[in-house]
Amino acid sequence: MDDFLKLCQTRYSVRKYTDEAVSDEDLSYVLECVRIAPSGVNFQPWKFVVVKSEEARKKLQQCYDRDWFNTAPLYIIAYKDTSKEWVRKYDDKHIGDIDVAIAVEHLCLAATEKGLGTCWVCNFNPALLAELFPQPEEFVPVALIPIGHIAPDCQKRVQGRKAMDEIVETI
Repeated sequence: MDDFLKLCQTRYSVRKYTDEAVSDEDLSYVLECVRIAPSGVNFQPWKFVVVKSEEARKKLQQCYDRDWFNTAPLYIIAYKDTSKEWVRKYDDKHIGDIDVAIAVEHLCLAATEKGLGTCWVCNFNPALLAELFPQPEEFVPVALIPIGHIAPDCQKRVQGRKAMDEIVETI
């Protein structure tokens, strides 16, 4: 097994892509990693829409109007299925967003392993997305993920991480 820590350290939010297409082989690999992601009670309350055609890409770009976002050759819309998400009985907490987040992180790490870049986008217009990409009402969009080959001049933002003693407590 390769070094998982190095993979995690390599992955970052890519905000500039080349126009090179993502190969079908790489896309299939990434989607298989998404498919096998764990979820609460194994309910797998998700749907992933691959946005690949030029027409669909242009529509999606309206939902998050940023120049860098428009450079991606491919997008994946991550939806949670509210009719299938597990609910914790003690406090009625719905776990669907957590489950989708796990699957999306599988996506991002698998893409990194294949030399591709990704970026979580949660600051999109959900009403416009629903209008342009209609889904049954139980499918709620969680994230848009641009995916593609990283542009050579893409800036990697250096972001500090909290110290271990700030985030971990041993009792």
